[in-house]
Amino acid sequence: MKYYVGLDVSLATTAICAVDENGAIIKEGVAASDPEEIANWLEQLGLSFQRVGLETGSTAAWLYSGLRNRGVPAICVDPRRLRAVTKTMRIKNDRNDARAIAHCMRVGWYTVVHVKSEVSQVVRMLLTNRRTLQSKQIDIENEIRGTLRVFGLKLTGTITAGRFEARVLELVATPHLEAMVRPMLVARAALRKQCAVLHKMMLEMVRKSATCRRLMTIPGVGAIAALTFLTTIDDPARFQRSRDVGAHLGLTPKKYASGETDRNGGISKCGDASMRAVLYQAALALLMRSKKYSAIRVWGLGVAKRRGLRRAAVAVARKLAVLMHRIWADGTKYRWHREAAIEA
Repeated sequence: MKYYVGLDVSLATTAICAVDENGAIIKEGVAASDPEEIANWLEQLGLSFQRVGLETGSTAAWLYSGLRNRGVPAICVDPRRLRAVTKTMRIKNDRNDARAIAHCMRVGWYTVVHVKSEVSQVVRMLLTNRRTLQSKQIDIENEIRGTLRVFGLKLTGTITAGRFEARVLELVATPHLEAMVRPMLVARAALRKQCAVLHKMMLEMVRKSATCRRLMTIPGVGAIAALTFLTTIDDPARFQRSRDVGAHLGLTPKKYASGETDRNGGISKCGDASMRAVLYQAALALLMRSKKYSAIRVWGLGVAKRRGLRRAAVAVARKLAVLMHRIWADGTKYRWHREAAIEA
């Protein structure tokens, strides 16, 4: 007899349901959301499980690693696939969700999600924290601009990040206005300083990574794009073909074909949203700023003439993802001559 387990994880507790190969419930219960507690709960049953499924979430990687270390055959599954099952429930709670996951493990109705290595998770948190500090700094700058604009004071022209504070203090004439703006400037300076610390850590990682340096030989690809790509893909061997990376990152069109209806939509936007944003920015840099000849830029400009810049940037972003994976897998560098174009 084969046995399967479904775990519905919340922050404090995890609902557990164990079923056999015929769908009969063996036991249900609740354990603390800790890999040791869950593994102990399962060991008390004295059964050998085929699959133990849990949905992806903020603690999924930690639970997955801990359960695997205890010998539990845990897998992380895509919650979007399970949503088709749980949305039909008349009563939706953690207990019923655990039952649904267990039955999906039994019948094979799931999509396995790759769990990134610990190194990739650490680097991704560095990139996320850096982006958060940067966005908050921009928010404060925009708030200062809006505050000054109310009193007819406008920050016009090109103002560098280093000159921003001095320019604001030049415009502020009254003491009460300066008293309001100065705390915002102090907060901005602190965010800028700490963001520079994380940015330096990121650049140091890029310098030590031979793969990142090879990816940066591609036009438009900088340190952030290269490091983000490494943490997103994690293992290039996951993909048999480089062109599959474009679909994995949600850069290929959606399709609806049923009966007499057959239409293509916009890009699917599945996968990592931050990676798509970075690739889009890299594509814009390639199309708008790069001056050196490259086959991918010539191809992208041709698409821009026919379909517009936005569609061209998305198409070039997909090409860059395919090219970056190929270079990573082959251990080569980008070749600038005409034969370097990759048909994907």
